[in-house]
This record gives sequence, structure tokens and C-alpha cells, in this order.
Amino acid sequence: MVRITVFPDERALARKEAARIADALRAKPDLVLGLPTGRTPIRLYHEIGTEFSHSRIDFSRATTFNLDEFFGIPASHQGSYRTFMEQHLFSRVNMPRERVNFLNGGAPDAEAECRRYEDAIAAAGGIDLQLVGIGTNGHIGFNEPARELAGRTHRVTLKASTRRSNAALFGGELARVPTEALSMGMATILHARQVVLLATGKSKARCIERLVNGPLTTKLPASFLQLHRDVELVLDTAAAELL
Repeated sequence: MVRITVFPDERALARKEAARIADALRAKPDLVLGLPTGRTPIRLYHEIGTEFSHSRIDFSRATTFNLDEFFGIPASHQGSYRTFMEQHLFSRVNMPRERVNFLNGGAPDAEAECRRYEDAIAAAGGIDLQLVGIGTNGHIGFNEPARELAGRTHRVTLKASTRRSNAALFGGELARVPTEALSMGMATILHARQVVLLATGKSKARCIERLVNGPLTTKLPASFLQLHRDVELVLDTAAAELL
């Protein structure tokens, strides 16, 4: 069942979601969190850092798994999602580094790395709360629109629109954005016990409307969230304007 919560602006959304995560960690200190990157969660991560600075959130027993990573670059690369997460979240909270899980974009064997990640998620007992964003083409993680979708963590060729959306991480130079990535699959995401999709801005409104009112289709990977028993869309008014 898809629930929808709309906030007046991005700041109000981020504050509420940071408080939700703080509450979830108090209820289950060893929470397993799935985390996204991209522009949308930046303000949320800022608010989480603020919660931590006021001793209102504790990650000391938590475990995280990030959704995806570019393939062909090391974790230390300035454009990697690992660097992004260190900058915006992990450097600001008491997250034990040994409990931070990432796909290794520099792995020599992509398929073996994907299998390792699936095994690590299973060993952690599965993901309790999976946060996701949505791309302007309807992708979640790096599950791009296609004739068919991969169920589990996999290697993917990125669409031009997705590479353009990530160009800022590579100095604004599209040619420097990797053409491939590693990503959790839709089945991996849907196996989380709870999924929260965050979307802000008018550019996301059409995809959100199709997610809510349209059919299940591999041309809009986010539409598969309709199958989950506990999913919430958390939107600002701009992203919700077509609902």
C-alpha cells in the first residue's frame, strides 16, 4: 500500500524525516538502513547531522547499505558516492565505519562484487528501512527504464539523462561521468521491511503521478513500489502538484 505525505517545502520534509530516523533508531538501535545519494537527500543528511549535534540521534549500533555506486572508479575518487556520503552524512554522525556498507566501484569483478553485496545484506538480517529517491526518468537507485529489470544487485549501463544529472560530481564535465554503475536491484529494494521515497521539486512531479496512478511498467522502475506492503511517498508540494 502506497501512503503519501506532503510537506510545504523541502526543509520541512527534511526535518520530519530526520526526526523519523531518530525515532526509528531509538526504537531499534541496531537498525539496518538503506541510503540514497543525489540532490534530494542532501538537506535530510544535513538535518540528521543537526540532530546528532544536539544528541538526539545515535548511529553507534546502526548498519547502512548504500543503494549504488559508479563502476570503474575507486571509493576515494572525488566523484564517488562513497565520497558524497562521507561529506554529507558519515563525517557528521557517530556511524561506525565497519558498519558502513558500499558497493566497490573499483572491484575487478563486477558480478562477484554484486554477489558479495547481496550476501552482506542477508548477513545483516535484511534492510529495515530503505530510503530512496527517484530520477526524472523514474529510476530508483541505478535501475534505469528498460525492457526488463534486474532483480538483484547488478551492473548497469547508465542512461544519458542519469549521467547528466550526476555531472556536478565530476566538475560539470559529462565526459568524466562513468558510463556504468553497480546498483541494488528492484527485488533487493522491495525486500526491505519499509520503503520511504523522497521527492522534491517540480521536475519529479510527472514521475510521481505515474508512480501513483499509472501501471506497473519497467519503463518506470519506481512503479514497482506499488507492490510493497509498507511504502510511503514523502513529497514537497512541487513534487506532489500533479496528484
